[in-house]
Amino acid sequence: MPSAARALCLSLLTLLPLLGAAPTTAAADRSRPAAGPAGSPPAAGSAGWSLAPAGGGRPSFYAEGTPGAALRDTVSVTNRSSRPVTVRLRGTGLRVGFADTGVRVPARTRADVPFTLAVPAEAAPGDRPGTIVAQDGHGRTETVRIRLRVGGPALSALTVENPAVHADRITYELVNRGTTVLVPRLAVRADGVFGRVLDRAPRTLPVRLAPGRRLRLSEPWPDRPALDAVDVRLTVTAPGGARATADTSVRFVPWGALGAGAAAVAAGAAALAVRRRRGRRPAAAEGEVPRGEVELTGAVT
Repeated sequence: MPSAARALCLSLLTLLPLLGAAPTTAAADRSRPAAGPAGSPPAAGSAGWSLAPAGGGRPSFYAEGTPGAALRDTVSVTNRSSRPVTVRLRGTGLRVGFADTGVRVPARTRADVPFTLAVPAEAAPGDRPGTIVAQDGHGRTETVRIRLRVGGPALSALTVENPAVHADRITYELVNRGTTVLVPRLAVRADGVFGRVLDRAPRTLPVRLAPGRRLRLSEPWPDRPALDAVDVRLTVTAPGGARATADTSVRFVPWGALGAGAAAVAAGAAALAVRRRRGRRPAAAEGEVPRGEVELTGAVT
């Protein structure tokens, strides 16, 4: 083989390994995960744990009980990572008490934590939502829902208390005496000396009154009478047969106008009395010095 051809072959053999190594290196670089910020833990260290009801097969908790009952269950924290994790447990929306609120779970281990769900003694029958929340030291949280069904008879009852008329409104208090949430309706009637002065048909109030709750409300009355004696009646109803009434009386008197008029009448009467009394006074005897007299005129000073 000529020397020139032999030199070309040797050059190609030398370059082939270099040409083949470049794609291999680039592929390796693309497959390697990007490094996180300096000092940050790997993803498995913080996200490799989960929260769920103990026993498996349940996506959430469901419990039933009557007011005052204490219901028990267990929540599981599963750590699938290669390092320990510590989480803190808390409940929202319901009264949840844990056997331990701070739980340290070793690597590839599950921790079962018993808890107690307390049903409030004043709880109304029906469903109540809540959650169990776990949070680790990096701020990551996991949540499991709780659905509590409170049993017991449904009773719809309320009272209307402390009605009063102040300036241009009627104030009163509603108290839920039953076991269900109430959406009340209010009707107002007022009768004066010469007939009815206020008659408002029943209308739904923009409130939801929970069992045992007391709420102070007011009803506007801008066109009340200026002079009258009025009896006011409030009638409140709610679904389920709840009904209550309350009465109050009020006297409307324009004291400002009456006060000015009374003063003017009193002053005029006093001046007239003075004039009449002076006209009846006998003449003084000659040489007699008149004595000064003090009269109580009744005038307002």
